[in-house]
Formats: sequence, C-alpha cells, structure tokens
Amino acid sequence: MKKFQLEELKILEETYRVAKPELKFGSPFELLVAVILSAQCTDKRVNLVTAQLFPVANTPEKFLRLGQARLEEIIKPCGYFRAKAEHIIGASKMLIEKFGGKVPSDFDELIQLPGVGRKTANVVTSVAFKNPAIAVDTHVFRLANRLKLAEGKTPLEVELGLQKIIPREKWSDAHHWLIRHGRDICRARNPKCAECPLNKICPSKS
Repeated sequence: MKKFQLEELKILEETYRVAKPELKFGSPFELLVAVILSAQCTDKRVNLVTAQLFPVANTPEKFLRLGQARLEEIIKPCGYFRAKAEHIIGASKMLIEKFGGKVPSDFDELIQLPGVGRKTANVVTSVAFKNPAIAVDTHVFRLANRLKLAEGKTPLEVELGLQKIIPREKWSDAHHWLIRHGRDICRARNPKCAECPLNKICPSKS
C-alpha cells in the first residue's frame, strides 16, 4: 500500500467512523428488497416507499400474494418499477422454492436470486449477516478511482483492489466511509474540494 493510500483511509475512518447503512429494514428479506429498490434511486426515497410497502408485505409469501401489479403501483416512485417488481417477485419465488423462505447468508447463493448482483449480495451479506464485504456502488466506484485507492474499469476490479489494501475486518465499515464521503463531499459533479478532509493529499486535486 502506498503512503498516501494509508493516509486517505486513516482520514476517512476518523471522519466517518459512525457511518452506517441508511436503508431502513427489520429483517434480511426487507433489506434485500430495499437494496433492489435502491438501484438508481436514493435511500431516502426508498425508505419512504418501504414505509408504505413493508406493513403490507414483508415476507416472500406476502409478496407473492400481493402480486406484481400491485407491487408496481407501490414502488413506482423508486423508478424502473416494472423490472424491480419482477425481480422482487422472482426472488421471493426462489427463496420459497430453494431456500425455505429464508434469505441465505452465503454470497454465492445470494447472487442466484433474480435481480441480485455482486453489489446487492455484498450489501446483504455485510449488513444483514455481518460478513466482511465491500459493495461497490456508484459512489464507491467513483471514489476508489478518484482517490486512486483501487483503480479499475469495472466494479469487480475496484472491489478486488479495495480488498487488497483494506484490512478484511474493516471491509464493511470502509464501504460506508466511502459512500458517506461520496454523498456529502466528493460528488460526481461539483465536488466540495475546499471542504474535503482529504484536500491536501488527494491525488486528483485540481
């Protein structure tokens, strides 16, 4: 690990030590649904939608009874509601048929579910089951490259690069440090460089 990378991680940890997931959920299945809904949508909006959704359906069985058409109506504010509803209904069916209605904690089993890619599986296994993981969303991908912590052209390249420089026991926490920094300071457009705690050592500083 290069010296500036070590310094960046140290500052991020000190700045965002209390950062935690912003999605609201009461079970691994609720988290799975919320993460699927969060694609191309803010956590704030997802929380507003799930506040209406989960009292109606919060288990695979209840989602199947709810049906795709009604689910689409409820989750429409999250965007891409038809595809997301299809994924949630499909995941619910597979959970019942293959996993006894329970969300598996194993990464390789999670990514078998419809609508679940590496990012979603990493979030669920990390947040719901406390297994070390680094989920690479748009914020993590942008910051890893911009801060030169782990440069890569794909989320998988960035994920593997971050795993090499961050101690395994801090993977899950580091994911939240990067998200918070990306949302609050190091935005895709008009980053707040003057307010950034990494300003003096940032390799992309203009």
